[in-house]
Amino acid sequence: MIIDKALYRSGRRDACGDLSDELEAIRQTGSETDFIWIGLKDPTMDELEEVNEELGLGLHPLAIEDAVKGRQRAKIESYGRAVFVVLKTLSYIEATSDVETGELMVHVGEHFVLTIRRGELSPLAGVRRELEADREKLALGPMSALHAIMDRVVDQYREIDVELARDIDEIEEAVFSEGLVSSDAIYRLKREVLEFRRAITPLIAPLRMLHTSPRTALPHDELRLLFRDVDDHLHFVADRVESYDRLLSDVLSANLAKISVQQNADMRRISAWVAIAAVPTMIAGIYGMNFDNMPELHWHYGYFLVLGLMATVCVGLYATFKKVSWL
Repeated sequence: MIIDKALYRSGRRDACGDLSDELEAIRQTGSETDFIWIGLKDPTMDELEEVNEELGLGLHPLAIEDAVKGRQRAKIESYGRAVFVVLKTLSYIEATSDVETGELMVHVGEHFVLTIRRGELSPLAGVRRELEADREKLALGPMSALHAIMDRVVDQYREIDVELARDIDEIEEAVFSEGLVSSDAIYRLKREVLEFRRAITPLIAPLRMLHTSPRTALPHDELRLLFRDVDDHLHFVADRVESYDRLLSDVLSANLAKISVQQNADMRRISAWVAIAAVPTMIAGIYGMNFDNMPELHWHYGYFLVLGLMATVCVGLYATFKKVSWL
């Protein structure tokens, strides 16, 4: 389903009629930087192939297959002078501290940009308006649209980085406080960081090649500078996410060690009370047998002597365990 379409000439948006006619006119009389931007949402294979054939976009069959199936690894691939980009769009859920993932695919070729959104998470709501307000940048051609999209996605990564950093600081503070933290909370946060890494890491190398390779599809030095700026931001976030993963591993180990120490302390405390309770239990068990010839059995003060012995031994054991910090 086409959710938006536009024709851009010399950095300005014009009314767009029949897509195939407009694209043909651009190819015949337009400048190198004029292009059509088509936005699709959850297209079927038939719909995408129809758009490809009608407009003569020349999309590679593998790129079409990836766009329809979805659930692709984040990547940047070149098909001649055309570029196919898969981006993972992320959203931070404040209530649950979860990171939700969507998918955005961008085909950029000669005189066209085709964006395909899968799911509801999309950063494109204001990208067009912002880019249309910057005519100088828009006049750089279809790659300027790709830059605007990737810049918005990476900006979202930076926002999520701030939220995750706050969550990690809170859980780290909780682990090293007097209370105990459930390991489930740390595992859940570590899983969100892993989801974040999956969106970022695969883009690092191809994005670097996109603005440094001599065979790059970027036609202008200005565009290379713009993509280099996005690359810097992506590396910044990637380095921080890598540190989060290591930090959470250390926090998890520290929390498990803290739980183990707490359990050892509990076992010492239980063992101490069991030892204290064992003495009167043993004495009472012996004298509870009631044999006639047992010492002190028929002695008037025997009962008080046994009670005193129990109390003395229990108090002595309690003082001993207290001194060695078992109680």
